[in-house]
Amino acid sequence: MKRGIRFSATLLLLLCFVTVSGVCFAGEWTWPQWQGPERNSVSKETGLLKEWPKGGPTLLWTAAGCGKGYSSMAVTGRMLYTAGTSNDQTYVLAFDLAGNLKWRMPNGKPWAASPDMSFAKAYDGARATPTVNDGLVYHLNETGHLSAFNAEDGKLVWSLNLLSEFGAKVPDYGYAESVLIDGDKLICYPGGTKGYMAALNKKTGSVIWANTNINLAAAFSSAILAEDQGVRQIITLAETHIIGVNADTGDLLWRHPFTNKRQNNIPTPIYDKGSVYASTGYGSGSIRLKLGVEGKKVTVSQVWANAELDNVHGGVVLMDGFLYGASHEKSVWLCLNAETGQRQWREAGVGNGSVVYADGRLYCLGERGTMALVTCTPKGYELAGSFEVPKGGEGMRWAHPVVCNGRLYIRHADHLYAYDIRAK
Repeated sequence: MKRGIRFSATLLLLLCFVTVSGVCFAGEWTWPQWQGPERNSVSKETGLLKEWPKGGPTLLWTAAGCGKGYSSMAVTGRMLYTAGTSNDQTYVLAFDLAGNLKWRMPNGKPWAASPDMSFAKAYDGARATPTVNDGLVYHLNETGHLSAFNAEDGKLVWSLNLLSEFGAKVPDYGYAESVLIDGDKLICYPGGTKGYMAALNKKTGSVIWANTNINLAAAFSSAILAEDQGVRQIITLAETHIIGVNADTGDLLWRHPFTNKRQNNIPTPIYDKGSVYASTGYGSGSIRLKLGVEGKKVTVSQVWANAELDNVHGGVVLMDGFLYGASHEKSVWLCLNAETGQRQWREAGVGNGSVVYADGRLYCLGERGTMALVTCTPKGYELAGSFEVPKGGEGMRWAHPVVCNGRLYIRHADHLYAYDIRAK
């Protein structure tokens, strides 16, 4: 090989891993939406720290300017996206992976607690996590304004309001759904008379189908996509039920009663090998449903119920046949056998909080600020390190953490924190 050709080839190889301010743009791993690539809070990344040093892993950078809210983060090979509210406006924000703000675009008026709901003032702020797909960033704000932005520069591509389009009304605490992409379709559930659930063209926002025969109030859960014996279905939690909808037609396939005393189902359900797992707070607990498929018809039956794991909004992880998550009523962490629903262990841990799995460990973020690394095993709660997350504003730490490309990202109120968790 000639010297010039060898140099060009080497330069090309280096450009594939170009860095700016020490940030790798290889894009080996991404976290493009709520709860990760498969919406199950599971990262397939390896090579991460098995234990944390005293005081926690190295803090790489802190970024301010997110505004108020509990939106988590979507991370691509080049950018991180989140949402927040400030100055009576909801914004979608994009940061580079060195923590520099690249763009900030408005996305409608935010939700605010009414005078007769003064107790809910602390819940003000953006809820939904942006969804990144095929060069666009999608976000549904708390008052039903749905927009698509160019991922690179934030230019608005299309927008619509769910209230006027589908005859919907804002839920009591505002919309919290992180929208789902299914091929060329964007799935959302306005809960309206002209569309309880709807599929839109993801490039234009035009309606492909809208379901009008589901007479249930929308909850605060984000949907998942599952395929069982050839039937593709969208599974989510309504206010009083778990439902399965045909992903291609919008027809209701099945529904099963499931709610809590406040009728505010929040966690994202889990699908695995013909079973659906769901959890809800305030003492109601978790259940396992078994789906039966005959042709295009789907039946559902309950296998077990466990009142202990009543997760309110921190999410539950299924790993190797066991469920891990926090109980709202008891403020403890639990491990359940997914087959039987029986408890394997119970531990105080970090109290109420959210969870992500990566490389044999659970990343447990307590709502009051403790971040813990816990070995993922049904044998017992094995702490592998913890630290206190800096305070980024008022309110609880309700934004779910993200593990992506050797980093742990944490959002609290106005601030973002990036930690180096790659094994040295």
